[in-house]
Amino acid sequence: MHLRFLNSTKGILPKKGAVFMVGSLKAFQNKLHEKILPAEVAALFQEALKTPRLGRTPISFQTLTGLTSPHKVVMGILPEKVAKDNSPTRREWFFQQLDAIESEEHSLVVLYLDRPEHYVSVATAVARRLRLVNRRRNAKPRTIHVIALDHKGHVIEANERVRSLSEQVVWACQVVDLPPNELTPDAFADEVKDKFKGIPGCTYKEIVGSRLKTEGLLGIHAVGKGAAEPPRMVILDYKPRTAKKTVVLAGKGVTFDTGGLSLKPGASMVGMKGDMGGAAAILGAFHYLILNKCPHRVIACVGLVENAIGPHSFRNDDVIKMHSGKTVEVNNTDAEGRIVLADCLSYCARKYKPDLIINAATLTGAQMVATGLLHAGVVSNREDLEQLAKKVGLETGDMVVPLPFAPELYQNEFKSQIADMVNSVKNRSNAQPSCAAQFIYSHMDDLDIPWLHIDMAGPSNTAGGLGTGYGIQLISRLTQEYV
Repeated sequence: MHLRFLNSTKGILPKKGAVFMVGSLKAFQNKLHEKILPAEVAALFQEALKTPRLGRTPISFQTLTGLTSPHKVVMGILPEKVAKDNSPTRREWFFQQLDAIESEEHSLVVLYLDRPEHYVSVATAVARRLRLVNRRRNAKPRTIHVIALDHKGHVIEANERVRSLSEQVVWACQVVDLPPNELTPDAFADEVKDKFKGIPGCTYKEIVGSRLKTEGLLGIHAVGKGAAEPPRMVILDYKPRTAKKTVVLAGKGVTFDTGGLSLKPGASMVGMKGDMGGAAAILGAFHYLILNKCPHRVIACVGLVENAIGPHSFRNDDVIKMHSGKTVEVNNTDAEGRIVLADCLSYCARKYKPDLIINAATLTGAQMVATGLLHAGVVSNREDLEQLAKKVGLETGDMVVPLPFAPELYQNEFKSQIADMVNSVKNRSNAQPSCAAQFIYSHMDDLDIPWLHIDMAGPSNTAGGLGTGYGIQLISRLTQEYV
């Protein structure tokens, strides 16, 4: 399967393929589509484009041409304006207009962009549609060709940033889409090892099974010890010779989440193969950063576990001594991701003494209630970092909404009678996403390091439960721009 970027409009129509043209109304009224489509095909849209009923959401027109090339044309028309909390790149709308592309063997996507810098964001929307994981018996390889044009019809070149970030999104979607019997903790670790093998300046380390206990990582060990494959923490360290700043990127890598002994209802368990979307985003961003020679030392840390049920599963009422030295009384084994991340952050914060920590996770269902399916919720202990995240989110399409950071208001939710804290809140109506973030932060709150928590339970998956590659652009930009 291939995603190919074109820099010329000559001879680009696919043989026996479909064409998808997406842009604002102005582009079509300026007849830019006529420069690509055969005249007889362009004429099929003439009446529809005279008086399109365009409101706050996109509209689309589709026609079967009766020709062998192209056999189908889909025209998606986007509103000229977006609200203040929607990305001006219109990335989500571009993605929605390409829904039918996943049934096509060969496709051409023509993107009409208001601004050339939008190409990176919109290209990643196309990249989501490649879908490398297809276990149908008669599945065929698919090819998507992509070209971007400006408001005058001039080609916008697909630079290295466009290509590289799109490649990372394709990879992240692939690992999220893999079924859990294929992407086990062992398999995920092997995938990571292969992805970063041979990259100069990048080292790979795994802490597996009982060695987690030796390193004081009893939280990760507890969550994963009930599964057939041992839990582990994977650390990738990229250290340029001239690096002056250090950034830690940490991700939740729960390859499947049953809820543990606090068993999820059956319907809620479907889709939990994507509970490692945070780890995928961290690793995709890390790969992009080091291949593009990020000037900082960057450490990527992911906790890879399966939250399974078995004779060795951790239990409600267990007390875990975390890497931070604090103790956690388990009152919900389905609040496991925060335990994994807390150990990752405590370990990396104390070992590497970074100038910035960013963690990403599909952490709480409450995030979707609070900020929706398309905006992640972010929590930060620094106002400037929070504001930068919001700005970068709008510019990239990885949109975020800041949530409260007020540890003193939420710490009572975690009171335990016999330990330093429990792992799940008493009152589920009291800012759950902020409370979950507070639990993680409490295991490094003595260090005062700039920190951003990204809860991406909603935007990490499509409505159908497949990966989106959300977070890769956001995390890579913040790493480069904050420190």
